[in-house]
Amino acid sequence: MVYIMGKSMKQKVIDFNKIEDFADQLHAEGKRIVFTNGCFDIIHSGHVRYLKDASNLGDILILGLNSDSSVKRLKGSERPINSEEDRLIVLSALEMIDYLVVFEEDTPLNLIEKIRPNVIVKGGDWSVEQIVGSDFVISNGGTVRSLPYHQGRSTTEIIDKINKL
Repeated sequence: MVYIMGKSMKQKVIDFNKIEDFADQLHAEGKRIVFTNGCFDIIHSGHVRYLKDASNLGDILILGLNSDSSVKRLKGSERPINSEEDRLIVLSALEMIDYLVVFEEDTPLNLIEKIRPNVIVKGGDWSVEQIVGSDFVISNGGTVRSLPYHQGRSTTEIIDKINKL
């Protein structure tokens, strides 16, 4: 088991089948839940800045991580570069992330409906109207935010740069 700053990775990773009950408990405690999602294949400074900004919008940041099979369907057969397990280990080490949950679908809508976050967040390359689950969150009294995009900081750009070497 991997231990990250006193909390094991296992304690940060919530099983998809248990996330609804877990979120219900957080809501009952009055916690403001912030949710984001993505592949997070090669972690870079843009991710770290984005996740820090997202964590400042509430009490608990839950990150929905695309499974390996989901990343392959979305990004192509050469992705992910890093396995689901490796991505979980790296993301678990980031102090601004409170909990992680892996999802298999191409979009996190089912996961969002289970968590019922107070705030849903994506990077600035997504408009609020494009963010999956925005209608659901807004209709339940929540807010949707598109945080600043850090130009030149993307996994695709990193892969392209490596391929040019």
